[in-house]
Amino acid sequence: MYERFWRQMGDKTTITIPGWQSMSYLSDGSNICWFLEAEFATEVVRLHKVVGNAVTEGRHIVVGTGSSQLILAALYALSSPDAAQPISVVSAVPYYSSYPSMADYQKSGLYQWAGDAENFDKEGPYIELVTSPNNPDGYRRKSMVNRSQGLLIHDLAYYWPQYTPISSPSDHDLTLFTASKTTGHAGMRIGWALVKDKEVAKKMTKFIELNTIGVSKDSQLRAAKVLKAVSESCEEENHKNVESFFKYSYNLMAQRWKQLREVVDAGDMFTIPQFSPAFCTFFGKETEPQPAFVWLKCEGDVEDCETFLRGHKIITRSGTQFGASPKYVRISMLDTDETFIQFIERLSAIQELE
Repeated sequence: MYERFWRQMGDKTTITIPGWQSMSYLSDGSNICWFLEAEFATEVVRLHKVVGNAVTEGRHIVVGTGSSQLILAALYALSSPDAAQPISVVSAVPYYSSYPSMADYQKSGLYQWAGDAENFDKEGPYIELVTSPNNPDGYRRKSMVNRSQGLLIHDLAYYWPQYTPISSPSDHDLTLFTASKTTGHAGMRIGWALVKDKEVAKKMTKFIELNTIGVSKDSQLRAAKVLKAVSESCEEENHKNVESFFKYSYNLMAQRWKQLREVVDAGDMFTIPQFSPAFCTFFGKETEPQPAFVWLKCEGDVEDCETFLRGHKIITRSGTQFGASPKYVRISMLDTDETFIQFIERLSAIQELE
Protein backbone atom coordinates (compact mmCIF):
# COMPACT_ATOMS: atom_id res chain seq x y z
CA MET A 1 0.00 0.00 0.00
CA TYR A 2 2.84 2.39 0.83
CA GLU A 3 4.83 1.87 -2.37
CA ARG A 4 3.22 4.81 -4.19
CA PHE A 5 4.27 7.23 -1.42
CA TRP A 6 7.86 6.01 -1.45
CA ARG A 7 8.01 6.24 -5.25
CA GLN A 8 6.90 9.86 -4.96
CA MET A 9 9.78 10.50 -2.54
CA GLY A 10 12.25 9.78 -5.33
CA ASP A 11 15.86 9.70 -4.16
CA LYS A 12 15.09 11.06 -0.70
CA THR A 13 15.47 7.61 0.82
CA THR A 14 18.20 6.29 -1.48
CA ILE A 15 21.43 5.31 0.23
CA THR A 16 24.83 4.34 -1.15
CA ILE A 17 26.91 1.90 0.87
CA PRO A 18 30.55 1.61 -0.25
CA GLY A 19 32.09 -1.85 -0.30
CA TRP A 20 34.36 -1.03 2.64
CA GLN A 21 31.60 0.23 4.93
CA SER A 22 29.85 -1.74 7.72
CA MET A 23 32.26 -4.69 7.52
CA SER A 24 32.62 -5.30 11.26
CA TYR A 25 30.16 -7.17 13.50
CA LEU A 26 30.54 -4.33 15.98
CA SER A 27 28.73 -0.98 15.89
CA ASP A 28 29.36 0.45 19.36
CA GLY A 29 31.12 -1.64 21.96
CA SER A 30 30.08 0.72 24.75
CA ASN A 31 26.36 0.15 24.05
CA ILE A 32 24.44 -2.75 25.64
CA CYS A 33 23.11 -3.53 22.15
CA TRP A 34 26.59 -3.49 20.60
CA PHE A 35 25.33 -4.06 17.03
CA LEU A 36 22.90 -1.08 17.14
CA GLU A 37 23.82 1.58 14.56
CA ALA A 38 23.90 5.04 16.20
CA GLU A 39 22.19 6.65 13.19
CA PHE A 40 19.27 4.22 13.42
CA ALA A 41 18.92 4.73 17.18
CA THR A 42 18.84 8.52 16.69
CA GLU A 43 16.05 8.28 14.11
CA VAL A 44 13.99 5.89 16.28
CA VAL A 45 14.06 8.39 19.17
CA ARG A 46 13.30 11.28 16.81
CA LEU A 47 10.29 9.56 15.22
CA HIS A 48 8.73 8.59 18.55
CA LYS A 49 9.15 12.20 19.70
CA VAL A 50 7.53 13.54 16.51
CA VAL A 51 4.57 11.15 16.75
CA GLY A 52 4.28 11.12 20.55
CA ASN A 53 3.51 7.41 20.72
CA ALA A 54 6.27 6.11 23.02
CA VAL A 55 8.51 7.22 25.87
CA THR A 56 12.17 6.74 24.89
CA GLU A 57 13.83 8.45 27.87
CA GLY A 58 15.32 5.93 30.29
CA ARG A 59 14.99 3.15 27.71
CA HIS A 60 17.56 0.90 26.08
CA ILE A 61 17.01 0.37 22.34
CA VAL A 62 17.51 -3.19 21.13
CA VAL A 63 17.35 -3.66 17.36
CA GLY A 64 16.12 -6.94 15.88
CA THR A 65 15.50 -8.68 12.57
CA GLY A 66 11.87 -7.60 12.60
CA SER A 67 9.78 -7.71 15.75
CA SER A 68 9.50 -11.51 15.29
CA GLN A 69 13.09 -11.98 16.46
CA LEU A 70 12.52 -9.47 19.25
CA ILE A 71 9.50 -11.42 20.55
CA LEU A 72 11.70 -14.52 20.85
CA ALA A 73 14.48 -12.44 22.42
CA ALA A 74 12.01 -11.01 24.95
CA LEU A 75 10.64 -14.46 25.84
CA TYR A 76 14.24 -15.63 26.41
CA ALA A 77 15.10 -12.55 28.46
CA LEU A 78 12.04 -12.76 30.73
CA SER A 79 12.37 -16.50 31.38
CA SER A 80 14.39 -17.96 34.23
CA PRO A 81 16.90 -20.72 33.34
CA ASP A 82 16.63 -21.99 36.94
CA ALA A 83 12.84 -22.41 36.99
CA ALA A 84 11.51 -25.89 37.73
CA GLN A 85 9.18 -25.70 34.72
CA PRO A 86 8.75 -23.48 31.64
CA ILE A 87 7.06 -20.12 32.26
CA SER A 88 3.56 -19.83 30.74
CA VAL A 89 3.09 -17.49 27.75
CA VAL A 90 -0.44 -16.15 27.22
CA SER A 91 -2.35 -13.63 25.11
CA ALA A 92 -6.05 -12.75 24.94
CA VAL A 93 -8.18 -14.25 22.15
CA PRO A 94 -8.14 -13.33 19.34
CA TYR A 95 -4.34 -13.25 19.52
CA TYR A 96 -1.73 -12.84 16.79
CA SER A 97 -1.68 -16.20 14.98
CA SER A 98 2.11 -16.66 15.23
CA TYR A 99 2.33 -16.34 19.03
CA PRO A 100 1.55 -20.03 19.80
CA SER A 101 4.01 -21.41 17.25
CA MET A 102 6.71 -18.90 18.21
CA ALA A 103 6.43 -19.97 21.84
CA ASP A 104 6.35 -23.72 21.12
CA TYR A 105 8.28 -24.25 17.86
CA GLN A 106 11.62 -25.06 19.51
CA LYS A 107 10.01 -26.86 22.47
CA SER A 108 12.02 -24.66 24.80
CA GLY A 109 12.47 -25.62 28.42
CA LEU A 110 12.29 -21.91 29.28
CA TYR A 111 8.73 -21.04 28.18
CA GLN A 112 5.63 -22.61 26.67
CA TRP A 113 2.35 -21.44 25.17
CA ALA A 114 -0.54 -21.52 27.66
CA GLY A 115 -3.34 -20.06 25.54
CA ASP A 116 -5.99 -17.43 26.19
CA ALA A 117 -5.01 -14.83 28.80
CA GLU A 118 -8.66 -14.40 29.86
CA ASN A 119 -8.93 -18.06 30.90
CA PHE A 120 -5.46 -18.35 32.43
CA ASP A 121 -5.67 -19.35 36.10
CA LYS A 122 -2.35 -21.07 36.80
CA GLU A 123 -0.46 -19.83 39.85
CA GLY A 124 3.09 -18.49 39.58
CA PRO A 125 4.96 -16.34 37.05
CA TYR A 126 3.74 -15.86 33.48
CA ILE A 127 4.47 -13.75 30.39
CA GLU A 128 1.54 -11.95 28.74
CA LEU A 129 1.78 -10.65 25.20
CA VAL A 130 -0.33 -7.50 24.88
CA THR A 131 -0.90 -6.40 21.28
CA SER A 132 -2.43 -2.93 21.00
CA PRO A 133 -4.04 -2.10 18.65
CA ASN A 134 -4.70 -5.82 18.45
CA ASN A 135 -3.90 -8.02 15.48
CA PRO A 136 -6.34 -9.30 14.17
CA ASP A 137 -9.38 -7.30 15.38
CA GLY A 138 -7.93 -3.77 15.72
CA TYR A 139 -9.18 -3.00 19.24
CA ARG A 140 -6.98 -1.31 21.85
CA ARG A 141 -5.82 -3.77 24.49
CA LYS A 142 -4.58 -3.82 28.09
CA SER A 143 -3.21 -6.75 30.05
CA MET A 144 -5.91 -9.24 31.05
CA VAL A 145 -4.34 -11.41 33.76
CA ASN A 146 -3.04 -8.64 36.06
CA ARG A 147 -1.35 -10.74 38.73
CA SER A 148 1.74 -9.87 40.75
CA GLN A 149 4.13 -12.30 39.06
CA GLY A 150 3.19 -11.26 35.53
CA LEU A 151 5.76 -10.07 33.00
CA LEU A 152 4.39 -8.05 30.07
CA ILE A 153 5.54 -7.67 26.48
CA HIS A 154 3.69 -4.84 24.72
CA ASP A 155 3.61 -5.41 20.96
CA LEU A 156 2.71 -1.97 19.59
CA ALA A 157 3.39 -2.63 15.91
CA TYR A 158 0.17 -0.79 14.97
CA TYR A 159 0.34 2.10 17.44
CA TRP A 160 0.83 4.69 14.68
CA PRO A 161 -1.58 7.47 13.64
CA GLN A 162 -2.64 5.94 10.30
CA TYR A 163 -4.12 2.98 12.21
CA THR A 164 -5.36 4.38 15.52
CA PRO A 165 -5.69 7.64 17.48
CA ILE A 166 -2.52 8.39 19.46
CA SER A 167 -3.80 9.09 22.97
CA SER A 168 -0.51 9.36 24.89
CA PRO A 169 3.07 8.08 24.72
CA SER A 170 3.20 4.39 25.64
CA ASP A 171 5.19 3.91 28.84
CA HIS A 172 5.84 0.22 29.46
CA ASP A 173 8.73 -1.94 30.61
CA LEU A 174 9.20 -3.65 27.23
CA THR A 175 7.66 -2.35 24.02
CA LEU A 176 8.10 -3.63 20.46
CA PHE A 177 7.81 -1.78 17.13
CA THR A 178 8.54 -2.81 13.55
CA ALA A 179 9.36 -1.03 10.30
CA SER A 180 7.07 -3.32 8.31
CA LYS A 181 3.92 -1.80 9.85
CA THR A 182 5.30 1.69 10.50
CA THR A 183 6.45 2.51 6.96
CA GLY A 184 5.58 -0.61 4.96
CA HIS A 185 9.20 -1.76 4.57
CA ALA A 186 8.67 -5.41 5.50
CA GLY A 187 11.63 -6.52 3.39
CA MET A 188 14.12 -4.52 5.47
CA ARG A 189 13.51 -6.92 8.38
CA ILE A 190 13.99 -4.27 11.06
CA GLY A 191 12.24 -3.95 14.40
CA TRP A 192 13.18 -2.34 17.68
CA ALA A 193 12.45 -2.76 21.36
CA LEU A 194 12.30 -0.03 23.99
CA VAL A 195 13.45 -1.72 27.19
CA LYS A 196 13.42 -0.17 30.67
CA ASP A 197 15.43 -2.81 32.54
CA LYS A 198 19.15 -2.96 31.77
CA GLU A 199 19.47 -6.68 32.51
CA VAL A 200 16.51 -7.54 30.25
CA ALA A 201 18.11 -5.50 27.43
CA LYS A 202 21.37 -7.39 27.99
CA LYS A 203 19.65 -10.77 27.78
CA MET A 204 17.73 -9.78 24.66
CA THR A 205 21.00 -8.65 23.06
CA LYS A 206 22.61 -11.96 24.04
CA PHE A 207 19.77 -13.91 22.39
CA ILE A 208 20.22 -12.00 19.13
CA GLU A 209 24.00 -12.48 19.37
CA LEU A 210 23.53 -16.25 19.67
CA ASN A 211 20.82 -16.28 17.01
CA THR A 212 22.26 -14.08 14.23
CA ILE A 213 25.38 -12.38 15.71
CA GLY A 214 23.64 -9.02 15.46
CA VAL A 215 21.39 -7.34 12.90
CA SER A 216 22.26 -6.24 9.35
CA LYS A 217 23.97 -2.86 9.38
CA ASP A 218 22.85 -2.27 5.79
CA SER A 219 19.21 -2.68 6.83
CA GLN A 220 19.69 -0.42 9.85
CA LEU A 221 21.22 2.33 7.72
CA ARG A 222 18.40 2.07 5.19
CA ALA A 223 15.83 2.07 7.99
CA ALA A 224 17.44 5.18 9.49
CA LYS A 225 17.09 6.95 6.14
CA VAL A 226 13.43 5.93 5.83
CA LEU A 227 12.53 6.95 9.41
CA LYS A 228 14.33 10.26 8.88
CA ALA A 229 12.24 10.92 5.77
CA VAL A 230 9.05 10.18 7.74
CA SER A 231 10.02 12.58 10.54
CA GLU A 232 11.01 15.29 8.06
CA SER A 233 7.72 14.94 6.17
CA CYS A 234 5.89 15.58 9.47
CA GLU A 235 8.08 18.52 10.43
CA GLU A 236 7.88 20.13 6.98
CA GLU A 237 4.15 19.62 6.43
CA ASN A 238 3.00 22.95 7.88
CA HIS A 239 5.50 25.33 6.30
CA LYS A 240 6.51 23.60 3.05
CA ASN A 241 3.09 22.41 1.84
CA VAL A 242 4.29 18.80 2.01
CA GLU A 243 1.89 15.96 2.81
CA SER A 244 3.34 13.99 5.71
CA PHE A 245 3.72 10.24 5.46
CA PHE A 246 1.15 9.72 8.22
CA LYS A 247 -1.41 12.09 6.69
CA TYR A 248 -1.03 10.35 3.32
CA SER A 249 -1.35 6.93 5.00
CA TYR A 250 -4.28 7.96 7.19
CA ASN A 251 -6.24 9.31 4.21
CA LEU A 252 -5.59 6.14 2.21
CA MET A 253 -6.66 3.91 5.10
CA ALA A 254 -9.78 6.05 5.65
CA GLN A 255 -10.70 5.69 1.98
CA ARG A 256 -10.24 1.90 2.08
CA TRP A 257 -12.27 1.44 5.28
CA LYS A 258 -15.05 3.61 3.84
CA GLN A 259 -15.21 1.43 0.71
CA LEU A 260 -15.21 -1.74 2.80
CA ARG A 261 -17.97 -0.54 5.15
CA GLU A 262 -20.15 0.42 2.17
CA VAL A 263 -19.87 -3.09 0.75
CA VAL A 264 -20.45 -4.83 4.10
CA ASP A 265 -23.44 -2.60 4.94
CA ALA A 266 -25.04 -3.37 1.57
CA GLY A 267 -26.05 -6.88 2.68
CA ASP A 268 -26.40 -9.27 5.61
CA MET A 269 -23.63 -11.73 4.76
CA PHE A 270 -20.81 -10.12 6.74
CA THR A 271 -20.13 -8.03 9.83
CA ILE A 272 -16.96 -6.14 10.80
CA PRO A 273 -15.88 -4.39 14.02
CA GLN A 274 -17.24 -0.96 14.92
CA PHE A 275 -14.83 1.53 16.47
CA SER A 276 -15.35 4.69 18.51
CA PRO A 277 -13.45 7.84 17.48
CA ALA A 278 -11.03 9.36 19.98
CA PHE A 279 -8.80 12.43 20.14
CA CYS A 280 -5.47 11.91 18.38
CA THR A 281 -2.65 14.03 19.79
CA PHE A 282 -0.65 13.68 16.56
CA PHE A 283 -3.35 15.02 14.24
CA GLY A 284 -4.80 17.33 16.91
CA LYS A 285 -8.36 16.14 16.24
CA GLU A 286 -10.71 13.20 16.69
CA THR A 287 -9.89 10.27 14.43
CA GLU A 288 -11.34 6.80 14.08
CA PRO A 289 -9.37 3.55 14.29
CA GLN A 290 -8.78 2.01 10.85
CA PRO A 291 -6.74 -1.13 11.46
CA ALA A 292 -4.24 -2.78 9.14
CA PHE A 293 -6.47 -5.87 9.04
CA VAL A 294 -10.20 -6.41 8.95
CA TRP A 295 -11.64 -9.02 11.33
CA LEU A 296 -14.57 -10.15 9.22
CA LYS A 297 -17.35 -12.48 10.35
CA CYS A 298 -19.49 -14.59 8.04
CA GLU A 299 -23.09 -14.47 9.25
CA GLY A 300 -25.90 -16.95 8.68
CA ASP A 301 -25.23 -20.58 7.75
CA VAL A 302 -21.57 -20.15 6.81
CA GLU A 303 -19.55 -21.92 9.51
CA ASP A 304 -16.15 -21.94 7.79
CA CYS A 305 -15.62 -18.40 6.53
CA GLU A 306 -12.12 -19.02 5.16
CA THR A 307 -13.23 -21.91 2.93
CA PHE A 308 -16.32 -20.00 1.84
CA LEU A 309 -14.32 -16.92 0.77
CA ARG A 310 -11.62 -19.04 -0.86
CA GLY A 311 -14.38 -20.43 -3.06
CA HIS A 312 -14.95 -16.85 -4.21
CA LYS A 313 -11.20 -16.27 -4.80
CA ILE A 314 -10.57 -14.27 -1.63
CA ILE A 315 -7.61 -15.52 0.42
CA THR A 316 -7.91 -15.00 4.18
CA ARG A 317 -6.58 -16.43 7.44
CA SER A 318 -9.09 -18.42 9.50
CA GLY A 319 -10.19 -17.27 12.93
CA THR A 320 -9.10 -20.67 14.29
CA GLN A 321 -5.47 -19.58 13.88
CA PHE A 322 -6.17 -16.71 16.27
CA GLY A 323 -7.85 -18.91 18.89
CA ALA A 324 -11.31 -17.83 17.68
CA SER A 325 -14.31 -19.24 15.77
CA PRO A 326 -13.98 -20.39 12.12
CA LYS A 327 -16.81 -17.95 11.36
CA TYR A 328 -14.13 -15.23 11.53
CA VAL A 329 -11.29 -14.43 9.14
CA ARG A 330 -8.51 -11.86 9.02
CA ILE A 331 -7.93 -9.96 5.76
CA SER A 332 -5.13 -7.49 5.07
CA MET A 333 -6.04 -3.87 4.34
CA LEU A 334 -2.46 -3.02 3.29
CA ASP A 335 -2.15 -4.70 -0.11
CA THR A 336 -1.65 -2.88 -3.41
CA ASP A 337 -4.45 -0.69 -4.81
CA GLU A 338 -5.09 -3.25 -7.55
CA THR A 339 -5.47 -6.15 -5.09
CA PHE A 340 -7.62 -4.13 -2.70
CA ILE A 341 -10.00 -3.12 -5.52
CA GLN A 342 -10.30 -6.79 -6.54
CA PHE A 343 -11.07 -7.72 -2.94
CA ILE A 344 -13.82 -5.09 -2.72
CA GLU A 345 -15.31 -6.15 -6.07
CA ARG A 346 -15.35 -9.85 -5.14
CA LEU A 347 -16.84 -9.18 -1.70
CA SER A 348 -19.52 -7.03 -3.33
CA ALA A 349 -20.28 -9.79 -5.87
CA ILE A 350 -20.89 -12.26 -3.00
CA GLN A 351 -23.35 -9.83 -1.40
CA GLU A 352 -25.24 -9.52 -4.71
CA LEU A 353 -25.37 -13.31 -5.18
CA GLU A 354 -26.78 -13.85 -1.70
